[in-house]
Amino acid sequence: MRDQALQSIAPAEVLNGNPLTKSLLALNNAHAQELSWLEPERLQHLVSQAFLARRIGNLDAFLLAFDQGADYDSPNFLWFRARYPRFVYVDRIVVAASARGRGCARRLYRDLFEHAGKVGHECVVCEVNISPPNPASDAFHAALGFAEVGSASVHEGSKTVRYLSRALTAPTAT
Repeated sequence: MRDQALQSIAPAEVLNGNPLTKSLLALNNAHAQELSWLEPERLQHLVSQAFLARRIGNLDAFLLAFDQGADYDSPNFLWFRARYPRFVYVDRIVVAASARGRGCARRLYRDLFEHAGKVGHECVVCEVNISPPNPASDAFHAALGFAEVGSASVHEGSKTVRYLSRALTAPTAT
């Protein structure tokens, strides 16, 4: 069984040639249609700008999320920045095929919701492809309480996305 620890991804860990970098790029780029293709330099930049960069195990799954202050030029991120004064944007979350069905994505989102709430964010936002369709992601995000707040055609019309938002509740004492 793989190590299931939730771990931060530090900028120093994604230097070109690092084994983690190669694994992150391979997992991301295997899902480039749903996410977007990454080169090593772009991955380094994204991790350096991330509000939260996490992985599970050796690389069962990973998540990259940004707050409104990130230096990021994604049209989807910029759509939210133009409409929300404060937010955390999930840029990418991906689970390896060998780890699907084990709750990895839910764990990553719970961790993100906790961290975002602790620093006073009121919502987490993301987008899901309408075209090409991504029904599994639509169902997953609906189950987590995300609601549609808009849509757009991006990347010269090659994708149509649905923009989603989920309100965060105040942390409760346990």
